[in-house]
Amino acid sequence: MRRLSPVTDSTPPADLAPREWSLDELADAYGYPEDLSAGASGGSWLRANMVSTLDGAAQHEGRSQPISSAADMRVFGTLRALADVVVVGAETVRQEGYRPARAREAFAARRAAAGQGPAAAIAVVSASLDLDFSAPLFTAPLVPTLVLTGAGAPADRMAAAREAGAEVVVAGPGAGAEPDRLVRELADRGLRRQLTEGGPRLLGLLVAAGALDELCLTVSPLMTAGGAQRIAGGPGAAVPERFALASLLEEDGFLFSRYRREGGVRRG
Repeated sequence: MRRLSPVTDSTPPADLAPREWSLDELADAYGYPEDLSAGASGGSWLRANMVSTLDGAAQHEGRSQPISSAADMRVFGTLRALADVVVVGAETVRQEGYRPARAREAFAARRAAAGQGPAAAIAVVSASLDLDFSAPLFTAPLVPTLVLTGAGAPADRMAAAREAGAEVVVAGPGAGAEPDRLVRELADRGLRRQLTEGGPRLLGLLVAAGALDELCLTVSPLMTAGGAQRIAGGPGAAVPERFALASLLEEDGFLFSRYRREGGVRRG
């Protein structure tokens, strides 16, 4: 892995020769800002981690794994290890077979120093709560899985989620969770370093609401054609929002970019 442009807010290795970066080096390069109040919510920092082919596909045959790589998975694991919570849409949970985040010895000291538990919590965003509450994501997590929904969600499914051990978080008066509200609800629970892994519909809602602070985008050197989704879908933003390049890495033709939102703090 080699650095293609300066990382302006971290301390990456001095050499630029292609090699496998250590997990500590990746964690330093992808660290959250020290001042989380600089985020769009004013109290947390929400980053997204997505992968896309050269022709804009976020998936192949419904899953992201076929367009990923070993280096991409190392970045994926590092981003999870730095987060307090991983926010993901219900459809992605179903398609990708989500399991609980695991504790990793390589990051244990770093997490302890930051006052974090052994692993990130998983927070599933769903209006219908059409989820398999017998799956390990709900029955065997290191920390309880959260379900983010609205007050109008089916009461029986809320009860089923709680019975399975999940924490149900109501983040809006309607059927589903509101993007700004879910960010604040998580921050209120001390989950301020936030990571979303999509899918495209959830990321689109967060972008349209102006809630996203940072995008970590892997560009895969593949072409798929077809009708696969982009990394963000759903309603568009009223005005396109500009993000600034923070870092760019390369390995085996894969580009690992990191963009941060320009401009001041938004507070809803």
